[in-house]
Amino acid sequence: MFPNRSLFVALVTSVSLCAGLAVSTASAASLDGVFSASERKLKLAQASQEKIDKIVEQTQGVHSQWQAVTKEIDGLEVYNTLLDRQIANQLTDMSDLNTSIDQVTVIERQITPLMLRMIDALDQFVALDVPFLPEERTGRVERLYALLERSDVTVAEKFRSVMEAYQIENDYGRTIESYNEMLEVGGAEREVSFLRLGRTGLYYQSSDGQFSGVWDQEAGGWTELADGASRNQIRQGLRIANKQVAPELMLLPVNAPESVQ
Repeated sequence: MFPNRSLFVALVTSVSLCAGLAVSTASAASLDGVFSASERKLKLAQASQEKIDKIVEQTQGVHSQWQAVTKEIDGLEVYNTLLDRQIANQLTDMSDLNTSIDQVTVIERQITPLMLRMIDALDQFVALDVPFLPEERTGRVERLYALLERSDVTVAEKFRSVMEAYQIENDYGRTIESYNEMLEVGGAEREVSFLRLGRTGLYYQSSDGQFSGVWDQEAGGWTELADGASRNQIRQGLRIANKQVAPELMLLPVNAPESVQ
């Protein structure tokens, strides 16, 4: 038994307060540790989230690049397919072109002798035909001979020129024309007006109207027309050819058609 109960109670109270204080201090230290740990965990979680966000961002960027590259590859595949078709078509065209070139070479070798024969025939035709526009027509044939020897002119252009000459000669047979040239008439060179009626008749008349004539194809020379009616008809024909009067019927001597055997 304690002799002094009051002192005992005070002592117990003091011990209890010290113990409580020690517990409170320990609890406070424990809470600080918890808060510190939580704070560290929070910081670690934030750092981890930032890393995750960066990884996600990088992943999205890589995915976007992958999509762009994939789309570009798809486009390139379509483009390459189109190029393959174009190349195949070009190879076919090249083959056709080579075949055409070979054929053109063969045609050129064949067409050149043909053109020479055509020019020879035209030359003979002009020489045997009614002698209208002799210088112009023979000059055209001579130019064709010269053209055929030129290396800077294509075969197509040469052939076109030959066909053009044939067309001109063909047109002479269905046109009427007048032109002036010098002709020996009455023992002297005179300027006369020629009247061509297709290839049917060729006539001349001097500028003073005193001399008129017609070409005799069978005799190969000029026959003078002394009658006034023929002279008047030639004069009228010249006016028609020069479009000075309207076309009308003319009565002029013509060569009889040759019989065909």
